[in-house]
Amino acid sequence: MENKNKINSSSAEPKDVFSPFGYFTTHDNLSIRYGIWPFCPADKSHEKKGSVILLNGRKDFMESYAETVKDLNQRGFDVYGFDWRGQGLSSRLLKNRHKGFVNSYKDYIKELDLFCSKIVKPVAEPPLIILSHSMGGHIALRFLHDHAEVIDAAVLVSPLIDLFFRSRFRKWFARAFVRVATKAGLGHHYVLGSRGDRFSTKKKFEGNRVTSDPERFMVEKRAVAENPDLAMGDPTYRWLAATFESTRILTRSGYAERIKTPVLMVGGELDRVVSIKAQKAISDKLQNGKFVLIKGARHEILNEADSIRNVFWGAFDRFVEEQEHPYDE
Repeated sequence: MENKNKINSSSAEPKDVFSPFGYFTTHDNLSIRYGIWPFCPADKSHEKKGSVILLNGRKDFMESYAETVKDLNQRGFDVYGFDWRGQGLSSRLLKNRHKGFVNSYKDYIKELDLFCSKIVKPVAEPPLIILSHSMGGHIALRFLHDHAEVIDAAVLVSPLIDLFFRSRFRKWFARAFVRVATKAGLGHHYVLGSRGDRFSTKKKFEGNRVTSDPERFMVEKRAVAENPDLAMGDPTYRWLAATFESTRILTRSGYAERIKTPVLMVGGELDRVVSIKAQKAISDKLQNGKFVLIKGARHEILNEADSIRNVFWGAFDRFVEEQEHPYDE
């Protein structure tokens, strides 16, 4: 497969770089949209630091991360990203394009492997670092387990190691109910209690679980208002079943212990989407893992208030510096 979308060095500003995209084809003939955002220094004294692969969370799309792309470019990184199958402007998997669906997380891992080998590696300058959010962090860990030689380091923001449940009983009940629903042939149906196809571009900020910043709360909604094809609804039973199946793989004995890549895991103190306890537990098992908990942060740390984002970027910069000088005191 030929990489037709070479790095274009015309601009590093998110408002400009989100225009030219490329597409690649997966093992099962789906079309995956990707983007490349180059580091364009204001003067020649600023050296490139490497390349970052940006991995989205569930229902996200590349436009959701415009500010993050700019932050990475300013730090000297080329940025590579794509929309997972079933979301963004990549191929949707069901007749109803709004339904969150995947057969297996193996499909996510395969398309990440293809993206790295066919799009990123032929042109990217090392070191190669993953920066992920939520579901992207889950997939990143499984990719690091299976392809240890590809990535030099990874920063996982609010990684979905396990979903957040208020009690063990609720967790057990949810897993059992999803298993029964899937076996009953309801895999393509929205999960019970979901909002279905509805993606409100005017959803109220008050009471949201993802960010304390009202302006950044609207970024994704403005993008959908401009291009409704980006919208995505709630997950189906099959997506949730695939998530539970992959969670069992990720957390089984000896799995995390075999991941050698340096990993910085960053969680939000007030996250009620994914489990902080599960993040800490798996971070402790990694051969080269570090966990940082940011006080006052909700689930979308990259879209949080400036005070919280500053803490994150400080941790990111220190981690990257440690990889460049691993033996410094």
